[in-house]
Amino acid sequence: MFGAGGKAGRAIVAEAASRGHEVVAVVRDTTRYADLSGSGVEVVAGDVTDQSQVAALVKGAGAVVNAVAPGAGDNMATFFTAAAGALVNAVAETGGGRLVAIGLSAYLDAAPGVRVMDTPGFPAQFQDFAKAHAAALDVLREAPATVEWSVVVPAMEFDPEGERTGTYRAGDTGMLADADGASRISYRDFAIAVLDEAEQGAHPRTHFAVAY
Repeated sequence: MFGAGGKAGRAIVAEAASRGHEVVAVVRDTTRYADLSGSGVEVVAGDVTDQSQVAALVKGAGAVVNAVAPGAGDNMATFFTAAAGALVNAVAETGGGRLVAIGLSAYLDAAPGVRVMDTPGFPAQFQDFAKAHAAALDVLREAPATVEWSVVVPAMEFDPEGERTGTYRAGDTGMLADADGASRISYRDFAIAVLDEAEQGAHPRTHFAVAY
């Protein structure tokens, strides 16, 4: 589990541990995330952009989950693609398990063939971040056929404080909303979707939306 120390990462680690999985929680600095350790969870240091480190960590894994975000000293324009490339190559090299990445709602389709990030109302201040995330998706699309990957994309409103209801809907590459037009999911319920995908692989080699 790369990016285990973030909000989404923590929720995913907790969900995986609750299902009885043995979790290797990868963070940059283990001293900052000692609280992640627990039953079935081992916290280790690793650089997700370093292919040799990633290969050593994913060898023998049943699944590999990527929820990383750039740090203060990272170049956002290249961080996501570097991480995706290292993960793809490491999984291909070692025969590691299914690769599941966390996506971004900005590159879901607002209309057929039109991504949210390409609509006139998309905030300019988020454009670079969205482009960097979308570029990482392109890296996955070019992965060797031997690499089974999926990208789980949270709803527009990604709620860190929301409850675990145990329910969610999985869509396709389009924006997913409820009958009132709201696109929302809690971190805890999103973690359920991520673990379901890691275990079942129902959406191979594509990205898909998750919401209530």
